[in-house]
Amino acid sequence: MAVVFKNIKELLQVRNEPVQFVSGKDMAVLPTIKNAFLVVENGRISDFGAMHSCPTDKFDETIDCTGRMLMPTWCDSHTHLVYAGNRESEFVDRIKGLSYEDIANKGGGILNSAKTLQDTSEEELYNQSKVRLEEVITLGTGAIEIKSGYGLTKAAELKMLRVIKKLKENYPIEIKATFLGAHALPKSFKTTESYIDYVINDILPTVAKEQLAQYIDVFCETGYFSVRDTERLLEAGKQYGLIPKIHVNQFTAIGGVQTGIKYNALSVDHLEEMRNEDIEALKNTKTMPVALPGCSFFLGIPYTPARKMIDEGLPLALATDYNPGSSPSGNMNFVVSAACVKMKITPEEAINAATINGAYAMRLQDEVGSITKGKLANLIVTKPINSYGFIPYAFGEIKVEKVYLKGVEVYY
Repeated sequence: MAVVFKNIKELLQVRNEPVQFVSGKDMAVLPTIKNAFLVVENGRISDFGAMHSCPTDKFDETIDCTGRMLMPTWCDSHTHLVYAGNRESEFVDRIKGLSYEDIANKGGGILNSAKTLQDTSEEELYNQSKVRLEEVITLGTGAIEIKSGYGLTKAAELKMLRVIKKLKENYPIEIKATFLGAHALPKSFKTTESYIDYVINDILPTVAKEQLAQYIDVFCETGYFSVRDTERLLEAGKQYGLIPKIHVNQFTAIGGVQTGIKYNALSVDHLEEMRNEDIEALKNTKTMPVALPGCSFFLGIPYTPARKMIDEGLPLALATDYNPGSSPSGNMNFVVSAACVKMKITPEEAINAATINGAYAMRLQDEVGSITKGKLANLIVTKPINSYGFIPYAFGEIKVEKVYLKGVEVYY
């Protein structure tokens, strides 16, 4: 099937030559074509350019985009979208001044979510999760990573991963699965060392045997899992071919960035607390730093120092951290705006971070993340944009009107 999008006000993130990711000053460069067309054949981008060169072939469908922009869908490389229930009871605690750690010490936080999930059937967990997935698709997300980590028992972790697998089978969005067995220490274990033994010896072999995950994660943080715990788990994951994507530097910097680099992590995520040595360590590596401004907004903690990191020549990706407690939203449009307003990066840098760099953080840069011939036609068509140009007021004018996955408009 051949579809042509015509009269596009501006075609964003145009890459004639494929790139893996963009870094430093290159993040401020967002190639676009004004008054453009784009052709999709069999779910992939086959041609694009200025309207004066639009082909006159007969197409199966012609879509008039007059006044609208067209761009690749968002690539959300860090989510916990599969969870049960919510943690709204903790919301007032936060308003009253309790910290993330305070709530966790009261038995809330991750352990609260784990208890709820353990008591929820796989079918019900799937039904709850698919509603969230459909919502984020309609908001413009066309590729997403989903973690386990709210199970904390073998049965519950496998339940989460099987739900992620089922979502991947039933929806056209690109989905990557991450095994986050070491998200918190269950009350039934006295030490992190004994729990890491359990994860490595009891859960990990089944995850690998059933091919339920591509990545492995750990919450490397004071009060959760140490650098030594992290190294043990990443080493074990390596034996099964699982690539690290790890939580580091959310509240404290304890060497998690360096550990991720040591084990060739695809990404290191959170980074709200960054030392100069952490930034230096990331230079000239293939590890993508990922910022999660939704978490900073909701918890009231510092934002990732994105401006400093980009000025130092690093790449950056943006993701939602969608979860029931510390970032209960999968809206990438908000994430992109918050990055501009709170992290002082430009709209062009933010779009690059949320598209091509986000795709790289899921190893999907050859499939999505830019308008490039041969890539999947995962596209956002905006609502009509005012005549005075692109990105006024940090995306105040950018509203998703339609979403196409593999060239097909999605309705949920």
